[in-house]
Amino acid sequence: MALLDLTADQVLMTTRSVRKRLDFSRAVEPEVIRECLEIAMRAPTGGNRQSWHFVIVTDAEQRRAIGDLYRKGWELYRNLPMNAPDALAKMPEKAATQLRVLDSANYLAEHMHEAPVLFIPCIWGRMDSAPSAAQAGQWGSILPAAWSFMLAARARGLGTSWTTVHLFFEREAAEVLGIPFEKVTQTALIPVAYTQGTDFAPAKREPLDTVLHWDRW
Repeated sequence: MALLDLTADQVLMTTRSVRKRLDFSRAVEPEVIRECLEIAMRAPTGGNRQSWHFVIVTDAEQRRAIGDLYRKGWELYRNLPMNAPDALAKMPEKAATQLRVLDSANYLAEHMHEAPVLFIPCIWGRMDSAPSAAQAGQWGSILPAAWSFMLAARARGLGTSWTTVHLFFEREAAEVLGIPFEKVTQTALIPVAYTQGTDFAPAKREPLDTVLHWDRW
């Protein structure tokens, strides 16, 4: 698979959530997904345990079932108090951006099942009642791999979007996909598709000095 003409820094700066520019009409070759997963498996992993598992969903019926669960989760999330109009009104400097994000997220929820590939990164073990130190090791052993997959996908002209609201119904998703719920934790649901155009600007962020703490908080 030919790579885009991007430096490592450009890949890092322009890999962002892609929603409205996902091309649902174009198939994604299995070998491209495998390339991205091979790269993902070079990510850091706690104690070199490599306890990650990667569920790739391409079957139309299963994508439709997972999409239905995602929409149910999105409805719950969208109706949380922090997304209410009065909450957004209290932060006018961010409200416009948040409304754009909500609009594109609504679009993705409506079309999630149309993504040719759904990627669910998983980690062996449950973290429901684990202490923070144990959870950090588990999350730190799967999230870097998932992010590496997303970076590798960007370099190959694919778009992705990190989502988690299907986890409101994680057990139901496990039943759809045959994931052993009592033994395996799902960590995200990432739609994967070629993008309409490959030119993406870096995401806007707050100035570094607003979040930087050097030596002390």
